Amino acid sequence: MARLNGWIARATGFGGALWNENKGPWGGGSGDKSGGDGSGGDSGGPRNPWAFPPEGKRGGKSNVSSLDDFLKRARKGGGGSGGGGRGGLPTGMPSRPVVLVAIGLLVLAWIAFTSVHVITPEQRGVVKLLGRYAYTMEPGIGMTLPAPIATVEKVNVQKITNEDFPQGSGENLMLTQDQNIVDLAYAVRWDIANPEDFVFQIAEPTTTVRATAESAMRAAVAGVTLNDAIGPGRTVIEARVQQTMQAILDEYNSGVRVRGVSIKNASAPAAVDEAFKQVTAAQQAAEGDRNQARAYAQQVLAGAQGAATEFDKIYEQYRLAPEVTRRRLYYETMEAVLAKSNKTVVETRGVTPYLPLPAARGAPVQPQVQQGQAAQPAQPAQQQGGAQ
Repeated sequence: MARLNGWIARATGFGGALWNENKGPWGGGSGDKSGGDGSGGDSGGPRNPWAFPPEGKRGGKSNVSSLDDFLKRARKGGGGSGGGGRGGLPTGMPSRPVVLVAIGLLVLAWIAFTSVHVITPEQRGVVKLLGRYAYTMEPGIGMTLPAPIATVEKVNVQKITNEDFPQGSGENLMLTQDQNIVDLAYAVRWDIANPEDFVFQIAEPTTTVRATAESAMRAAVAGVTLNDAIGPGRTVIEARVQQTMQAILDEYNSGVRVRGVSIKNASAPAAVDEAFKQVTAAQQAAEGDRNQARAYAQQVLAGAQGAATEFDKIYEQYRLAPEVTRRRLYYETMEAVLAKSNKTVVETRGVTPYLPLPAARGAPVQPQVQQGQAAQPAQPAQQQGGAQ
């Protein structure tokens, strides 16, 4: 009877539910003296692998073989009576379709997050296929193979990076052509012109740009004097540094474009800064004096050119009418001379008018002399002149 019950339990897989707690698919419980404990009793039924063997038989060889059989059945996925689960899974685990659905959802999420890429207007997407450059994605939504087969590195091509030299408040001393030392602070602006070269050609873009800028600046400063470095030569130095940097970065195929170089401060070292300030002030004063001399020279030259032009015009008129031009020049010259001197005009021939000699010399007239009294002696003078 116990053997029949065991075969029925194996066929249905519900042995624990059909029989009571004292009966199982292997016969009676552990307390069944009739052989339900699987000790090879008179019942002859299958031995229960979960029941403790009778006294004196624990740890026997039969227990090890029973456990091996159970593990083999679990690996094969069969054995409805092995563990009481479905499809070889232990009791309490989800069924195989649920596990497959969960795995499928994870795969779909992984594909969605690694295959769809959103590129903003200021970005470009460099696509790598198995680590090699494939193509560059333009702004928008793009699709690629899932990672790690294909990966996308987004690069901002509109961002302008500003590099300051030196970093912080330290000194940046350089040697000039005339063996002087100058403290130079400057800045370099750059952006990305070629995204694929920027990603693949240089490992550390910022370090490369800084090293190139410092090398180009030192080479440019070494070719000018100190006065040019701290004075009017800054523009020339900035243009030269930008050109040299761009040439070096293009040789590296770095994909970097130099936007500009600006010198923020150029001065002598702190130890001799006061003396150089005095020299600079003297140079500025000398430059101011030179500017004033140039302005005066230009003014005199303009006056001379105007006089020469006027003389040329008068000469042309003189060639057309020499006598008239000569007389007009004489009158104009006499008018200019006599306008600044005291003069007496005699209009009647043979008559000598009263001449107030002190007034003719420019001396002041005596205050006691009045106009009415001066008219009386004038008549004899006129008569005397007429008698002569």
